[in-house]
Amino acid sequence: MLNVAIVGPGLVGSALIQQLVAHSQSSRFGRLPIAVIGIINSKKMAVSSTPFAVGDLSEWKTKILGDSASAADLMQFGSSLAALKGPTAVVDCTSSDAIAELYPLWLSKGLHVVTPNKKAFSNDISLFRKIQELTASPTGPSIYHEATVGAGLPVLSTLNDLVSTGDKIIKVEGIFSGTLSYLFNNFSIPGATQKFSECVAVAKASGYTEPDPRDDLNGMDVARKVTILGRVAGYELSTNTLPVENIVPEELRSVSTADEFMARLPEFDEHFKKLNDEALASGSVLRYVGMVDGVNNQSSVKLARYPLDHPFASLKGSDNIIAFITERFPNPLIVQGAGAGAAVTAFGIFSDLIKVCERFDVSSAKI
Repeated sequence: MLNVAIVGPGLVGSALIQQLVAHSQSSRFGRLPIAVIGIINSKKMAVSSTPFAVGDLSEWKTKILGDSASAADLMQFGSSLAALKGPTAVVDCTSSDAIAELYPLWLSKGLHVVTPNKKAFSNDISLFRKIQELTASPTGPSIYHEATVGAGLPVLSTLNDLVSTGDKIIKVEGIFSGTLSYLFNNFSIPGATQKFSECVAVAKASGYTEPDPRDDLNGMDVARKVTILGRVAGYELSTNTLPVENIVPEELRSVSTADEFMARLPEFDEHFKKLNDEALASGSVLRYVGMVDGVNNQSSVKLARYPLDHPFASLKGSDNIIAFITERFPNPLIVQGAGAGAAVTAFGIFSDLIKVCERFDVSSAKI
């Protein structure tokens, strides 16, 4: 059995628990025995030598992390997991820098790591290299992080397959932000009449943006994804040196609250209208894209124009789209679909847990 311990059971972690509960009651469980044995949040933790009961997992807040749970202690949590029998995967569902720094310790204890947390793979490259070293052995601990780039989309697995089979990566280009995809798919299309500030307001009200939309518009989330893709492709990218276009108007970058930002954003509608009108006049639309171009050293994150017949121009809703151009695929290999949301992110994590099972033949281990 593959033991699973969840760090940070918020929206994504809770969705994963639901999927694993359903899995435990399915016919697939015999072939892929994956069960939750540990949960930790910011206040409480619990680790069991046997799988938590389905009924308890369905009400984990009170039945697992209730009054009888221990006080949260990440160091003790890791030690307790390392003492368990059988392979154990730690699933980090947080976006914490501090928890990402613990990955080398967990891996050195023989624990596998599966995570949607981008920090370990896009912060200082020394941490990324340390993780690579600790997971280099085919029989040693593993780390999987498909969900760091496209939630449940097979983005990193596709890139890894291309690299592993010796294909030359020429360019990886894509729309990596569901928020920015939604904004420009609605703002920059022929016949659209909504002002940019109105598009942002609708996106915020619909839950597509962060509480402060500037956290989406500054491009840093896309920059982290581009950095991860670049590093997996073999390039030493860094968010510190990657050119990133921040489309938050400069005058609004330092305003103190999100409410003030939203109130003043209409002042800059004319600026965005001018950019859009110029694009449409040239037969193009605006899209916010990230690009890995290590061959020409032109990796970037920016607002760019694409002709109306380009795949990026016809994107709908908040979908992500990623195009891989390689020596073998001069016409792009394209991955497209929902790149955000708790359910699809949990799916990406679950898929990685299955990879751990299959890689280490967990189904044949004693349960």
